[in-house]
Amino acid sequence: MTQVDGQGTGPDGGERDRAATVRVFIALAPPDEAKDELAAVLRPAYETYPHMRWNRIEDWHITLAFLGELPVATVPPLRRPLAELAASRGPVELALRGGGHFDERVLWSGIDGDLDGLHRLATDVRAVVKEYGIPFEDRPLRPHLTLARARRDDRSSVTDVAASLAGFTGRAWRAARLHLVGSDFGRGPGPIRYRDIESWEFVGP
Repeated sequence: MTQVDGQGTGPDGGERDRAATVRVFIALAPPDEAKDELAAVLRPAYETYPHMRWNRIEDWHITLAFLGELPVATVPPLRRPLAELAASRGPVELALRGGGHFDERVLWSGIDGDLDGLHRLATDVRAVVKEYGIPFEDRPLRPHLTLARARRDDRSSVTDVAASLAGFTGRAWRAARLHLVGSDFGRGPGPIRYRDIESWEFVGP
């Protein structure tokens, strides 16, 4: 587990301010076998469209609640209620299927399987966050797995790859853990990086 570090440097306080916050979301992650299956289907697209901003396979996730930029000190108290929620729930059976895009800019793979269970889990996760008092934009859940983003000067590649995924049907898998994740989005020119702050196994019935 990667711990969030609240210490910073920089005489102007800028680095300290960035280090004192973390962009947080709560998510599920497909197992390696399911990710490898989709990655194999995407291999021709990787070669044909290397200029797209491809997410690292190890960073693939299904967001249940996006909390935004939070002070580091507000994150640890979320661990106990999320752990209790995971302990009370059984795994959700899902699959990766098809593909699409948001505004010809963001490429994604669709989610299939126990979508009712997925929506119930997301509702409960968001209830935990609201009870704790963290304000966030409670948008309707649109289950998907973000794969890549287009460069500003080329959006046709996203629509082309989305079309190539139309017939993809992945194997069923069980989402075994609930992940509290931090990202470095907006913290520099490099690619987005994600890390588990902590994760918990679903152990309920």
